[in-house]
Amino acid sequence: MLALIAGTGDLPPALVARLPERPLICALDGFRPALTPEITFRIEHLGSFLTTLVDRGVTEVCLAGAIKRPAIDPAAIDVATKPLVPRIMQAIAQGDDGALRVVIALFEESGLVVRAAHEIAPDLLPPAGVLSRKPVTIDQRQDAVTAEQTIAEMGRADVGQACVVRNGRVLAREGQAGTDAMLARFAPSDDPLWGVVDGLGAVLGDAAEWLSGADGEPTDARGALLFKAPKPDQDRRADLPVIGPHTAKGAVAAGLSGIVIEQGGVMVLELDDVVATLDAAGLFFWVRPKGGA
Repeated sequence: MLALIAGTGDLPPALVARLPERPLICALDGFRPALTPEITFRIEHLGSFLTTLVDRGVTEVCLAGAIKRPAIDPAAIDVATKPLVPRIMQAIAQGDDGALRVVIALFEESGLVVRAAHEIAPDLLPPAGVLSRKPVTIDQRQDAVTAEQTIAEMGRADVGQACVVRNGRVLAREGQAGTDAMLARFAPSDDPLWGVVDGLGAVLGDAAEWLSGADGEPTDARGALLFKAPKPDQDRRADLPVIGPHTAKGAVAAGLSGIVIEQGGVMVLELDDVVATLDAAGLFFWVRPKGGA
């Protein structure tokens, strides 16, 4: 029997739709998924939750969807969870991948097999190639190399799985808020200044290529590409990157030239809609083999 530990977002429903039988839906308190959970648990009751899964005949679990690090109330920790507290605190103190490795180990030590989302739904990993009508230029391919190197650097710090690059320059790195929030920083407002920048760009060229905000970071990402890939050494049974139509719309709103994802390392929800959105706006979509040119 499979239990789906469902976070927020569209991935958990996409997995359930692909399974021949509905799994046991579980959710961490405070992170209600777009599904009705049969079990909602608190992190302070993790030990009891693991026992409940085993008692109900669960043999496999899949962790899917977004969950932020919960606050822990020491007074609420139950007896079954007290022996796990040092491990839980170790997980909270680490980066995303390090934390997930600790959590996965706790499930495995309870006799549960942890299955990856893409193992359940392999069709969410699109084939390699440029899937859009818009081709990828030589300069954009070089930017993808820069972006891949950037993700590798970010991976060593165990933070983020996406970045925005233009002309060899990294304009943004994904933070805890996620890819869509990163792209939203570059979406133009209704400020008349945006129209002025269009005119200045034609006159001044690279000197007006982007504006800077108060912190010196670029606020204009037009012509840049979004690159998304897993951290180089992460445990791919959890937290494999995901994009979907909302990400495609965010890339269009930000004026990007296209999206690059690592083949076999990023799941795509509603692939046809993603490609159609990018095609309609003249953006490219490249599923790039790791290390590809």
